[in-house]
Amino acid sequence: MLRTLAGTKRCLSLASGTLMKTTSNQLWAPNNVPSITSTLRFRHYTTPTHISQSVPDNSGTMSEIKEEMMKRLGLDHGYQPLPKSRSHLLKYHPKLEELPPRSMQDSFTSAIIPLSKNLALQDKYVTYLGNVRMGRLLEDMDMFAAWCCHKHVLIPQLPADIPLPYTFVTILVDRIDFTNTLASGTQDVRLSGHVSWVGTSSIEVVVWLEQLQNGSYVKLTRALFLMAARNATNTGAAPVNPIKPATDEESTILAGGKERKNQRQLLRAQSIFKVEPNDSEQTLMYELYKRTTPSDTMELNKRILPPNCRWMSHSYQMSTIPSFPEHRNHHNRVFGGFLMRCALEISWAAAVLYCRTRPKLEHISDISFEKPVSVDSFIKMTAYVVYTNMNYLQIMTVAEVLEPHSGKQVTTNTFYYTFLAPDKVTEVLPLSYHETMWYIQGRRKFENNMGLNGKKDKDNAI
Repeated sequence: MLRTLAGTKRCLSLASGTLMKTTSNQLWAPNNVPSITSTLRFRHYTTPTHISQSVPDNSGTMSEIKEEMMKRLGLDHGYQPLPKSRSHLLKYHPKLEELPPRSMQDSFTSAIIPLSKNLALQDKYVTYLGNVRMGRLLEDMDMFAAWCCHKHVLIPQLPADIPLPYTFVTILVDRIDFTNTLASGTQDVRLSGHVSWVGTSSIEVVVWLEQLQNGSYVKLTRALFLMAARNATNTGAAPVNPIKPATDEESTILAGGKERKNQRQLLRAQSIFKVEPNDSEQTLMYELYKRTTPSDTMELNKRILPPNCRWMSHSYQMSTIPSFPEHRNHHNRVFGGFLMRCALEISWAAAVLYCRTRPKLEHISDISFEKPVSVDSFIKMTAYVVYTNMNYLQIMTVAEVLEPHSGKQVTTNTFYYTFLAPDKVTEVLPLSYHETMWYIQGRRKFENNMGLNGKKDKDNAI
């Protein structure tokens, strides 16, 4: 119990916030779910499919949105190793008190990916089975979230012929859940969304993805993007318009913003890389040791693999990707959506090759962008199977930038994916202590994604 209390205190200090009290109605968990994660089931963002009292503004196609964003930012087509200077826009940087309040309706907009009419576009989005490439849609969702930020920010005193003195960057993508709808690669896809909460310079955007099927739009997924508003040269924070709710519904959504922010901090703070394993996880680690160590010898480092299991060290896929200018954002950095697509696709490959069938993507957990990636980088993507449970497998994908001259490797992103296979998958087991930590981290992510929470213990309750 003392070890658990110490870990809890460390988690609290890392989160810099106050834990929410849990209710007495806890969900049953089969494997002694860590008490640290028991409060995290409250973090899921649940709103209607759209703001029910509003109709989204139609912004056209995603190609048209991209053109409009470049126009607003004063950017030109064509690659230049040194981006066009925007330092002259710093003098138009507004103060917070100069920005008028905005409602969620002001940024509520939609866009179409016209797959049914544009055959050239189809080739980029379709799989060999005729389904849609979800990685391509993640790219579009990232760009659409930035477009919602453009719609939200209003600077009344900015001259009409002056580009927007802002830069919008993606900080993280919250949990993404997928429905059972099988998306076609030949039918139109609609993105819609709006700003749902703002801080001083941070912007939370909710984005929905739907597809036209049998004459009506069917929901595919929903995600929360946390964006940062930066000044024109991306050298400092920029203030954003506060939100003034126009309806009771908007007030309800806004009220949850601070809670969602605190719970995002908790999720990061409870990482195994920051908080030591709790009591139940220590017990699990010992059970893993007993299962994989022969009982008839004391030979050092001798391990045995139980039947129907695979070592984690044999359960990964890796790819090194050279980035090119076509993968850049408006500021000559690698576009975050491109990283999301590459990570998803290699994770998909790892999942297929591990379970030898085509699993379904169930969840994407908490994508964070720790460092910008230069457009001339070599990007190493490694997808590890770190945890399995019945038909589910949890993938952890690590993105690293390779420096060709010095040989240094810097981790820029970590992605977590939950896949569901049609049949029970082979159990993955850690071989080293380091792999065991990854196993525990994957288990935490899986149980949080699935809404599993252990029984409330008065000694371990947070």
